[in-house]
Amino acid sequence: MDACALLLNAEGMVASDQDFVFFNNLQSPDGSVEHTGDRTGEGHIEEITVNLVAIPAAVERIVFTLSIYDAETRLQSFGFLHSQIRVLNQADGQEIARYNLAADPGASNTAIVFGELYRHGTTWDFQAIGKGTPLGLRSIAQSFGVNV
Repeated sequence: MDACALLLNAEGMVASDQDFVFFNNLQSPDGSVEHTGDRTGEGHIEEITVNLVAIPAAVERIVFTLSIYDAETRLQSFGFLHSQIRVLNQADGQEIARYNLAADPGASNTAIVFGELYRHGTTWDFQAIGKGTPLGLRSIAQSFGVNV
């Protein structure tokens, strides 16, 4: 599985393709969002770090996705996978939010918008979304203006 982040402006779109942070673009142009690569441990772990104070003022939301790499070729979907996204405070490691995706044998989704960080006045909030698609990560990226 692959975790990704999209930095969105007030129109809900990326300002450039570089605002799509994933395994082939590990850092946003300003360095505020970073994909730390694949890790193993208790399962497959993808980690994206966000420095909220360094995010440019033009970024209103950061959308987080999870997708199955090469799902169409492998004939895989989230229907049989358990996944979760956790939002942690890097300073103390305390969990701020968690969203669990339970397996659903009838589901054919290969990519999902898990949640988003969004500006709320002068602070940031997290919202779980859980909107999946059987059309893969490409369709999600394109819907936010990424040239794929």
